[in-house]
Amino acid sequence: MKAMVKFGHKEEDRRARDAGVLLLRLTAGGLMAGHGAQKLFGWFGGYGLEETSGWLESMGMKPGRPWAIAAGGSEFGGGLLTALGLLHPVGPISMLGSMAVAARKVHWGKPIWVTEGGAELPVLNIAVGVALSMVDPGRFSADRAVGLQVPKSLSMMAFAAVVLGVLASEATPAPVSEEAADEAGDELQGESAETLLEETM
Repeated sequence: MKAMVKFGHKEEDRRARDAGVLLLRLTAGGLMAGHGAQKLFGWFGGYGLEETSGWLESMGMKPGRPWAIAAGGSEFGGGLLTALGLLHPVGPISMLGSMAVAARKVHWGKPIWVTEGGAELPVLNIAVGVALSMVDPGRFSADRAVGLQVPKSLSMMAFAAVVLGVLASEATPAPVSEEAADEAGDELQGESAETLLEETM
C-alpha cells in the first residue's frame, strides 16, 4: 500500500500559492521598477536619463539616449506591470531584456558572484522573470480583479521585442576596457563607469 502525503486542502494550497506569487511579484517587480526610475528620473539616488545615456555611450552603446530610455523603460514599465499583476506575462517578459544586456555587456567574463562584479543579480532576475511568466499572476492581481487575460499573441510580441533588443545590443561595439571605462566615468561626476553600472543595474 503506497504511502500518501497530504499537503492540505486544495483551496488552502491555492491561496498559499497565490500569496507566494504575490510576494515574488511585489519584490522583484518593485525593485526592478525602482532601478528603472533611477535611470529615467534620477529617483532613489539614481543618475537620471542624461548621465545614464553618457554611461551607456562609454560602453559603446551609441547613441546613448535611446538605449537609456529602452533600458529604463523596460525596467520601470516591466517592473510596475509585474508588481501589479497587470497584462501578465508582459511585465516579467519585459524585465528580461535589460537584465540579459546587463549580464552580457557589464558582467561578462567575471566570476558569477556580485561581490566580484559578476552577473549574479541579473541572472537571478532573469530566473525570476522567466518563472513568473510561466505561471498565472494569481488571485491577488490586477488582471484577476478586472477579469483580463492577455492574448498569447501579445505575449509573443513582447518576447520578440526583448529578443530583438538584445540582438541589437550585441551589434554595438564590445565593452570598453576598464581603463577607458574609468576615464569615461570621471566625466560623470568623478564616478567610474563600472561603479555607475553596478549601482544602477
